[in-house]
Amino acid sequence: MEEIALYRKYRPQKFSDVLGQDHIIKVLEGSVRLKRISHAYLFTGARGTGKTSIARIFAREIGCQEEDLYEIDAASNRGIDEIREIKKAVSTTPFRSPFKVYIIDECHMLTRDAFNALLKTLEEPPSYVVFILATTEPEKVPETVVSRCQVFNFNRPSQIILRDMILEIGKNEGFSLEPSSADLIAILSEGSFRDAQGILQKILSFSRDKKISVEEVETVTGAPKSKLLNDFLSALSESDLNKGLQTVNRAVAENIDIKTFLKLILQRMRFVLLLRLKAGLDAEIERELKREDFEFLKKLAEENSQKINSHTLLELLDAYQKIGSSSIAQLPLELALVKILKSETD
Repeated sequence: MEEIALYRKYRPQKFSDVLGQDHIIKVLEGSVRLKRISHAYLFTGARGTGKTSIARIFAREIGCQEEDLYEIDAASNRGIDEIREIKKAVSTTPFRSPFKVYIIDECHMLTRDAFNALLKTLEEPPSYVVFILATTEPEKVPETVVSRCQVFNFNRPSQIILRDMILEIGKNEGFSLEPSSADLIAILSEGSFRDAQGILQKILSFSRDKKISVEEVETVTGAPKSKLLNDFLSALSESDLNKGLQTVNRAVAENIDIKTFLKLILQRMRFVLLLRLKAGLDAEIERELKREDFEFLKKLAEENSQKINSHTLLELLDAYQKIGSSSIAQLPLELALVKILKSETD
């Protein structure tokens, strides 16, 4: 495998390469085709969703050559002096292009004075200047700036999109991934193309036989083993509060990220409910799991446990949302377990 980082090697180079942002690509392609180019754009969305990549593609599509493309990282160039330099630079015409394009990444990091200075430039820019602002925190961008931009909200890619991308990259790199392996990487990437590619790179570097099993993914990423997840589900099915709390404690002792642990629990509980409802998704669910895990979940579905239900799923989902704000990571999950199973211990 080449030493170049996968996220750089597989960065989209044209609109057709972009995954999961069709609602944005269609509009940008239309504006290029009709030659209706705005002077300012604001790209918002979670990290690793393709904001900067699409900004670069758009710049190329409108004819901006490399020497007329400027990228500024607002996290390290956030002051008014840097914006003043841009104001001076925009007055000069492009070298060889119809447009000069300024991509300002993490624009929410700009100071108030810098935003005020930028605002004046956004109001009356030269006809050949295009600004593309990108941010993960749009609520921190002044409304006066937002109102002068065309705003595009980037979606997090679905797990299916991420999984298929991981399988494709693995194949291109000469590796064979089990679907369950790609699925786990997709879950761990938290909706980020870049994170998915970063995780995959570590795993490919670790593999010796070019066949990536889910056990290898668990080992490299520190994701919880299937047995730990299944033990937790068994505790719910058996209404065994002590067993459930002990399983959570084992996860903590093994230094497993509790949010990741609960996210994988939620996925498996969803599978159980879908299997129980006979929603016709058995084959799809089986592709995403090891054979023994699929059989385990199928058995849980058939047992029709009173505690494996939609109400429990909602309680655990609520705990998942609270984990990030808790000083003790496992506390929301422990409280959810007590609430779900307390009637059995009264």
